[in-house]
Amino acid sequence: MNSMERVMTALSHKEPDRVPVFHLLSHYGAKESGIPIREYFSKPQYVAESQLRMREKYSNDCIYTFFYAAVEIESFGGEVVFIQDGPPNSGEPFIKSLGQIKNITPPKINDSKPLQRVLEATSILKRSVGDEVPIIGTVMSPFSLPIMQMGFEKYLDLLYFRKDEFDLLMKINEEFCVSWANAQLEAGATAICYFDPLASPTIIERSKYLETGHKTAQRTISQIKGATATHLASGISLPVLDDIVATGSAVIGFSGKDDIKAIKKLASGKISLLGNLNGIDMVNWDKKKTGKEVRKLIREAAVGGGFILSDNHGEIPWQVPEDVLLEISETVKEYGSYPIRAED
Repeated sequence: MNSMERVMTALSHKEPDRVPVFHLLSHYGAKESGIPIREYFSKPQYVAESQLRMREKYSNDCIYTFFYAAVEIESFGGEVVFIQDGPPNSGEPFIKSLGQIKNITPPKINDSKPLQRVLEATSILKRSVGDEVPIIGTVMSPFSLPIMQMGFEKYLDLLYFRKDEFDLLMKINEEFCVSWANAQLEAGATAICYFDPLASPTIIERSKYLETGHKTAQRTISQIKGATATHLASGISLPVLDDIVATGSAVIGFSGKDDIKAIKKLASGKISLLGNLNGIDMVNWDKKKTGKEVRKLIREAAVGGGFILSDNHGEIPWQVPEDVLLEISETVKEYGSYPIRAED
């Protein structure tokens, strides 16, 4: 099977030839290329070339066109802070007061140079891999984006106490998110990863999510013209799994803190699982530890399909040694071929 066939079989809750592996490598490409992170993301060709090289090197079953979360803040005119060995982050929030919200307009995709760079990289990659490899685009959910737009403290005040302003900001962000997701699909992305960390009860209680972010996700995902995977960025997923199913997502990213056996049982036949290696812990793994963790994950999550092996955050840290990534793939090749028995 090629990567597309392998992934689509797994997502159909059937067993492919082996467990698919998604190494979600974004700024890691700058490390691989020996290019400073700011310069790396300034040219779509750098990103595309690095994604192709890393796919071959690490036996990756996907292409990941995620640049950095703050690219969306950049498109709103906000600040981005670059560092030497980690993902670029949003700077000072651009929403200083709730009164500003009524004057915000969604960015136009065609007018945003940062977003156009992502689309160009996507198009280059699509021309290179065609339909043989899934290309995964990304969006920040309208519900989680305000953490960067206005800061967490102000957003909590908005979320809990200022319904009118909250509803207005969701309307703005939903319009932008749908346009941004569909532009990536048009450029060649196979599916969209919908990052929604605030949906996890790790951050807010489920009842508040159901009142707010869940409705936002249902409206937004219904307008995205392709498959979506909801990722909670290492937040626990088990308590909201059925809620995520109800949004229409085909995949859920699950956490290293989730009970694997419980979430596998609950997800069976309803939604596919993506996860759940701890990227932070991986910084200190050696080959022996890597093999042990990957074998355990395969035994507990891979039987019957419906599973893609990946990290639990959606972005491999710069500090993870390349030997760990290579060992993950080699262990999957050795122990992840179907049929898999739970006792292996």
